[in-house]
Amino acid sequence: MIQQAQTKTISGDSYTIEVYVDPFNKRVRIDDYRGNLKKVIETAERVSEKISAEKLICKVRQEHFTDFIERGYICEAKLDGYFLGSDAYFFCKYFQSERLENDQWIFEDQIIKNVYLLQRHSKGSIPPASVTLRKAVNGDGRGLAKLYREVFQVYPTPLHDPNYVEKTFSEGTIYYLLEQEGEIISAASAEVNAVYKNAELTDCATLMNYRKHGYVKLLLQKLEEELKSKNIYCAYSLSRAQSFGMNAAFYQLGYDYRGRLLNNCYIYDQIENMNLWVKDLSN
Repeated sequence: MIQQAQTKTISGDSYTIEVYVDPFNKRVRIDDYRGNLKKVIETAERVSEKISAEKLICKVRQEHFTDFIERGYICEAKLDGYFLGSDAYFFCKYFQSERLENDQWIFEDQIIKNVYLLQRHSKGSIPPASVTLRKAVNGDGRGLAKLYREVFQVYPTPLHDPNYVEKTFSEGTIYYLLEQEGEIISAASAEVNAVYKNAELTDCATLMNYRKHGYVKLLLQKLEEELKSKNIYCAYSLSRAQSFGMNAAFYQLGYDYRGRLLNNCYIYDQIENMNLWVKDLSN
C-alpha cells in the first residue's frame, strides 16, 4: 500500500516553508518558502532526515540561485514563469549515493535529441463518434481509478484509490477524459496552483488497445483551454525520461525541455528519471 504523501506548513522564528513529505518515493519537496534562507534550508534537511529521505527537492527563486549552489545543491531543471511569471529552479540534494546512480542518462539524452527532430504543433486525432470527450465530474473517481490501475502497476500518487481521486477534485485538480460505452479509456489532469497561477499537466493514461491515436494530445489541449480561461498561463509537466511517446507529445504541442530530475519517483516497478517540459500558454 502506498504511503500517503502530506503537504505541511512549517513556521519558525523568521521563516516559513511549504513542504511535501513523500515517504513512498523517499523524497521531500519544498514548494514554497519565505524568510531566513539559512533556517529554511536547515529545516528542509531536518525534515528529510526525519523520514530517511534519499532526495530533497527545492523550488528555488532566481534570486537565491547562488545561495543553493553554495550549500551543495544541484540545479536539475528550470521552470519558466512558475512564481506568478518569475522562473523557478529545481535544486536537489542527495543523502544516499545510490540515489545518484543511473545508467540510462545517455539513452535518455538521445530520446530528447530525436524528439527535437519532430515537427511541432501536431494535434490529436478526432475520436470516432462512439468515443465521448468530456470534463470529469464528482463521481468519476471510480472509473478514473480503474483506468490508472490498469495502466500503471505502480504510480507516485495513490490514483488507484477512488477516494483519493475524488479528493483531488476538491483540491482543484481538473480532469478531462475519453470514454467509450461507459468505460474511461484515456484521461489527463491539471493540478492547479491557485496562489502562483500555474498548473502541472499530469496523470496521462490511455488503455493499451486505444493508444497510437493521439488521444492524450487531445486531452492536453482541452486542459490548456480550460487553464487559459482561468488566466493560468504557466503550464508544465514531468514526463518519464524513457518514454519517447510522451516526450514527443509535449514537444509537438509546443512545450520546451527544461531539464531532467534524476531518480525522481517510482513508475511501474522502478524509480525513474523525469523530464521537465514547460509552455507559456499566453503565446
